Amino acid sequence: MNKIDNYRAAINKAIDKLEIGKEPAELYDPIKYMLSLGGKRMRPLLTLLAYSLVKDDWQAAIHPALAIEVFHNFTLVHDDIMDEAPLRRGKPTVYKKWNKNIAILSGDVMMVQAYDLLLESKAEDLAYILKLFNKCATDVCEGQQWDMNFENINQVSEADYIQMIQLKTAVLLGFSLELGGLLGGMSKEEAMKLRAFGINMGIGFQLKDDILDVYGDQQKVGKQVGGDIIANKKTYLLIKALELANEDQKSTLKGQLSKLNFDAEDKVEVVKSIYNQLNIQEVSEAKMNEYFKIAFNDLEQLDIPSEKLTVLKSFTKDLINRDH
Repeated sequence: MNKIDNYRAAINKAIDKLEIGKEPAELYDPIKYMLSLGGKRMRPLLTLLAYSLVKDDWQAAIHPALAIEVFHNFTLVHDDIMDEAPLRRGKPTVYKKWNKNIAILSGDVMMVQAYDLLLESKAEDLAYILKLFNKCATDVCEGQQWDMNFENINQVSEADYIQMIQLKTAVLLGFSLELGGLLGGMSKEEAMKLRAFGINMGIGFQLKDDILDVYGDQQKVGKQVGGDIIANKKTYLLIKALELANEDQKSTLKGQLSKLNFDAEDKVEVVKSIYNQLNIQEVSEAKMNEYFKIAFNDLEQLDIPSEKLTVLKSFTKDLINRDH
């Protein structure tokens, strides 16, 4: 078993042991359900990887790492309501399995539990860490609001989109790494360099997610393929398609965006056909690779022996090549 597998096994074991609460069952069962769905556990893994750059006793950082995972899952519970998403990791979303009110309230409790776990940090400056977390959490909410706003805006620029995914997705990956570095005793300045790496890697990660939403295998991705197209999300793929399309293609795309009543499968097929004509998958992968390259350059700025960075680099390369 390699380091990543060790970390992931330890994270899953710690999640199983979390004291979630029992009554009322309607409040706590959705939390247990959501956390049991698994996922990549990427954010707590990044915290442990960052901690391990400085110290070897990575088990000491498990609970703060779990705080990030619980917070992340809280955002997913609420995002699924807003996006009206039927599936999460191949299973019914919390609001579909129970109802919207229960999902909102259970999500609220998850946010509180994230703070409880973060408070277990053995850090010299816990107030600083909590401030960073609050800023990160606010950024994530801003990103989600921009994402929803974009659904009702006719034209979104590439720069606006990159800024949105930086807030919605990338800052939490950056904070996950920064947290691990700080808990390990890294200076604030060095931890900020780790955060920069995480943010650029996170932008690349989200671009990969956008690509998989259209071109992934639903069985592997674990959520509805084409969901972004159905929801009129202004992803990088759509923004570039509108930019590169000829008049006929642009007219078809805008027609699909404006339809109130439509067959979901037909809409996905029509939009995906235009993407294929414009080589949008290749264009998007080039942009994704651009951000991963910047991220790897960020890593080189760290005052850390190169051999210590091997596992983190390998983990990042796996993110680039993933199919789900």
